[in-house]
Amino acid sequence: MDQNEVCSKLELEEARVVIPTDEIVALVSGIFENIGCSVKVSREVAEHLADSNLCGMESHGLMRTLQYADQFESGYMRPDVNPEIRVIDRGATIVDGNGGIGIPAMRLAIEEGCRVAGEQGVSAVAIRNVGHTGRLGAFTESAARRGFLSICFGGGGREKWRQVAPYGGRRAMLPTNPYSIAVPGGARGPMMFDFATSKIAGGWIYAARSAGARLPDNVLMDSEGNVTRDPEDYFRGGAIMPSGGHKGYALALAAEIVAEAMLGPTETEGSWLLLTLDTTIYREPSTLQRVAEEILDELRRCPPAPGFERVEIPGEREREHRERSVGQGVALPAKTWQQIKALSDRLIAAGDSSQER
Repeated sequence: MDQNEVCSKLELEEARVVIPTDEIVALVSGIFENIGCSVKVSREVAEHLADSNLCGMESHGLMRTLQYADQFESGYMRPDVNPEIRVIDRGATIVDGNGGIGIPAMRLAIEEGCRVAGEQGVSAVAIRNVGHTGRLGAFTESAARRGFLSICFGGGGREKWRQVAPYGGRRAMLPTNPYSIAVPGGARGPMMFDFATSKIAGGWIYAARSAGARLPDNVLMDSEGNVTRDPEDYFRGGAIMPSGGHKGYALALAAEIVAEAMLGPTETEGSWLLLTLDTTIYREPSTLQRVAEEILDELRRCPPAPGFERVEIPGEREREHRERSVGQGVALPAKTWQQIKALSDRLIAAGDSSQER
């Protein structure tokens, strides 16, 4: 992967290093296995993170290895558990992450949501008691590829994750509370979007800190409410700004109320609601795809505004980035790669020392 082709919001002061995908997946899998995760979970998480990088979503990519490892070692997340499906007394379906990482739990929720929607036309699944769930778009897009409309959003972690200032405020009060919607699209695949309700995902701030980089302008404020590009200002009491002003704030607040007031007290990191609908109850897949492609193609042909090369369709940039990246490796900031490698070396050394005793 040519480092100059990497889609990133980071302004780096040094070159990236390109690591073969198989090599970085094996190394990161080993990190999670050494911490206590099963081989299956370790591999699933490592592949998810690597794919996020390949899609250009560095904020949810391999740099999260450092965060997850710290959360496992501190006891914030449990490494030795698997998610399970529960049906409560009133018939609601819940995927319980049992305090573990949320990536396997979200995958299980998508599978269950599609299964039930395939039988009944529509389904609702809550995901609770989970740690970080990774890149939401990866999950909703997988449902869309099977012919389902999926809507996923969540929050409820404001006591632990006060990251975003409400519209008109300058103190961090809410999490980034993301939304993702995916629907079967045209010839190039589903139409999918996945965004935080803040101007930038929290992962970009951690990625910038890890890489020693600066953030884009006008996404972060310091503790006094002044705009800053220094990620360290966030950790000194600053806040991310809401996306779209009052609109992003309203979406974040709705997610927070659903996640905590409706789904119940937050455990681990947050709670999620996944709604899945079988699109074939309305139209045949070939008809839906044909009409969707007519709409999407018309938008692609819209003349670009000054400063833009073209009009893009949500979800296509990630797929194009992955297509360019496959077989070329993952381009990581040098400092981030050094930290991941150092973490792996430390855990391997600790394991060897334990065996010697």
